[in-house]
Amino acid sequence: MRVSVRGADVFVGTGSRAFEAQRSVLVLVHGAGMDHTVWVRVARHFARLGWSVLAPDLPGHGRSGGPALGSIEEMAAWLAALLDALGVERSALAGHSMGSLVVLDFVASHAARSRALALLGTSLPMAVSDGLLAAARDGEHAAIDMANTWSHSPQGRLGGAADPGSWLMGCGERLLERTPPATYYADLTACNGYRRYANAALLAGLRCPALVIAGEADQMTPPAAGRAVAGGLAQGRLVSLPGCGHSMLAERPNQVLDTLERFLGAP
Repeated sequence: MRVSVRGADVFVGTGSRAFEAQRSVLVLVHGAGMDHTVWVRVARHFARLGWSVLAPDLPGHGRSGGPALGSIEEMAAWLAALLDALGVERSALAGHSMGSLVVLDFVASHAARSRALALLGTSLPMAVSDGLLAAARDGEHAAIDMANTWSHSPQGRLGGAADPGSWLMGCGERLLERTPPATYYADLTACNGYRRYANAALLAGLRCPALVIAGEADQMTPPAAGRAVAGGLAQGRLVSLPGCGHSMLAERPNQVLDTLERFLGAP
């Protein structure tokens, strides 16, 4: 589905079902250097359950035009503009990695519009190493190599994909390679600079039901960071995935899907 947001053409995945704003809406926000395709399995599943699904390509990503946005706050404001354009008053939201920060920031400013919140592979703050930032800034392929390696568990780096015939490391690399270097650097910089919840009381003040899914072998957002976020949320709950890395949507797709379905309930 295509929609105009602030005068720019935006692509939004809907799980292969027509979007209807009057139904229960589930918003899925991708991570740094990614696009809506990381949510394909989730989007299709929840669309078949009766949800209206929105999995947007953020500006400068995937099939959406425009330059990448420079901060998490800008991305959250853009998300609000997207929902306004589609006539969505209230939704459940899920975000992976950078996307988890985007939906967290959205809820901070739009609590009444937020039905439930799921954070996959999250951390506060979400620090990015100097080496990764420098390589991304210079457009070096090393940035992709580092992030792709760190995003997969040891088992994921060897193989063992849940989908027969797929290659976890190869798919992750190709996805990042098709993202413009300037976009990837902007995403990483936005993650590294996000500080809204430096005051823990702000996180505790969020009253939205919240789920944190943490990979026990996650090197990008370590499981201890996910536990801290879950513990800091007033209505937070934690689900840990043993042996799973940061790329949990690819490494443990069925476990993630089942966990989200249990948390979100019926539309």
